[in-house]
Amino acid sequence: MNKSDLEIEKQEQILRGKRIKHIRENELHMNKTQLAKEIGISSQFLGLVEEGRGNLVYRSIKKLRDLSGHSSDYILFGLDDTIINKTKKLLNVYSDKEIETAISILKSIAVFIKN
Repeated sequence: MNKSDLEIEKQEQILRGKRIKHIRENELHMNKTQLAKEIGISSQFLGLVEEGRGNLVYRSIKKLRDLSGHSSDYILFGLDDTIINKTKKLLNVYSDKEIETAISILKSIAVFIKN
């Protein structure tokens, strides 16, 4: 890894910590001790994670995901996960056959655009 990659990784770690802190304070309404206990880490380590000086392991991310309702992609990378729920709601009014037909049409359109 070069210096630029390390700087980017550090910046992502800081942003990830801020997201986790936001989830804890504003959505779960928990203190550090409460959330740490729920996801299986110490409150001191959670503090380091929220400050951007530590990373959660898979097991803790999974527990936070299950607890918060956010996707791992949102927790780790900040990717918008509201689109998943919006899409599910929109697609609930269609049958599987209608969705399969729409996907087939979209694939045909994509091939047409590429050519």
